[in-house]
Amino acid sequence: MFGFKQAWACLFGALMLILLLGTHLFYPEGAPLHRYDFITLGAVVIQGVMLALRLETLEEAKVILIFHVVGTVMELFKTAAGSWLYPEASVLHIGAVPLFSGFMYASVGSYIARVWRIFDFRFSNYPPRWATYLLAAAIYANFFAHHWLPDVRILIFAAVGWYFAFTKIHFRNWRRHRWMPLLVGFLLVALFIWFAENIGTYARAWSYPGQENEWKMVGIGKLGSWYLLMIISFVLVSLVNPVRKPD
Repeated sequence: MFGFKQAWACLFGALMLILLLGTHLFYPEGAPLHRYDFITLGAVVIQGVMLALRLETLEEAKVILIFHVVGTVMELFKTAAGSWLYPEASVLHIGAVPLFSGFMYASVGSYIARVWRIFDFRFSNYPPRWATYLLAAAIYANFFAHHWLPDVRILIFAAVGWYFAFTKIHFRNWRRHRWMPLLVGFLLVALFIWFAENIGTYARAWSYPGQENEWKMVGIGKLGSWYLLMIISFVLVSLVNPVRKPD
């Protein structure tokens, strides 16, 4: 039941991965529409269908839009800094960033918003809300600032451990709630995003330095970046989903 409900929660992300991999394997060369633009239009259709079928609520869609904007801003900066690149041409793009990239971040937001509702999340020993907002802001700022200033992610990880050390997330598979440490939950989701990132780079949706000519697995060090992104994502979703205590 846990696996089934998790798979249902990440429907948006799974469809995006199918779109990336399917177009990599089967999209015709010389098509009048660039592959990246086809992916962008496909992502718009997926989002529209999920809203039309009420698989996402309007409140969740607002948060997902924030993910789209936050992700696109970071993409513009990171591609300019040479952290990764998009090797194919497109018409629907901003700078060197095709518009479908924002939907990849939105798929993370969609998953967290849906899994929160599907599993009826409750929390015990949750840190003060102001502390989570400051942590999310510090993580996002460090993604940019470490290009010029010392990278303080070690201090951020320490702060995350301090505030969430005793936080439990309670989730309901069927009739009653079970629990796990929230830090473990963050790690499990970050690990699955890392797996998805390997699929995305294999499908040439984007490439890291060293992957331009031949695909290689994304380094496990990226798992830390995704872990921190999970904190940002979780805090953003908490803006519209209540942080409730167990009954």
